[in-house]
Amino acid sequence: MSRSINLSLRGHERIFINGAVLRVDRKVTIELLNDATFLLEAHVLQAEQATTPIRQLYFIAQAMLIDPSNADRVRHAYAEVDSSIVASEPGPQVTSALAAARNFLSAGRPFEVLRILRGLFEADTSRAANTAGAITHQVA
Repeated sequence: MSRSINLSLRGHERIFINGAVLRVDRKVTIELLNDATFLLEAHVLQAEQATTPIRQLYFIAQAMLIDPSNADRVRHAYAEVDSSIVASEPGPQVTSALAAARNFLSAGRPFEVLRILRGLFEADTSRAANTAGAITHQVA
C-alpha cells in the first residue's frame, strides 16, 4: 500500500476519482488511503478551452482519466494528435516532453501525462501566436 494523499476541496467543488464524479457540499478534506486515479476540478479542461494542439492532447488524456472504461478507444485519438504535433517540429523541449508523456501513458499513469502537458501550455500558446503572426504577415 502506498502512502495516503490528503485532498482539500472547497464547497461545491468536484473531483474525479477512478472514473466517478464526486461533488462536495462544503469545504472538506478527503484522505485517499490507497492508490487511486483522480483529477481535481481545477485541472479539468473544458472542450472550448482545447484551442491549441497541446491543449487538445491534454483534453484527450483527461478523457482517458475521467472515463477509464473508454480509455482504449480514446488512445487512438491521442496517438494521432501526438503524431501531428511531433511532425510539426515543435522543438526539442516539446518533443522530449511529449516522448515522456507517451511513456507515462504506456505505463498507465495518465495523471503524469496531464502534469507534463499542463507544463507545455505556455509554450504551446506562444507557438500558436507566433504561427498566427507569421500567417498574417504572409497574407499582408
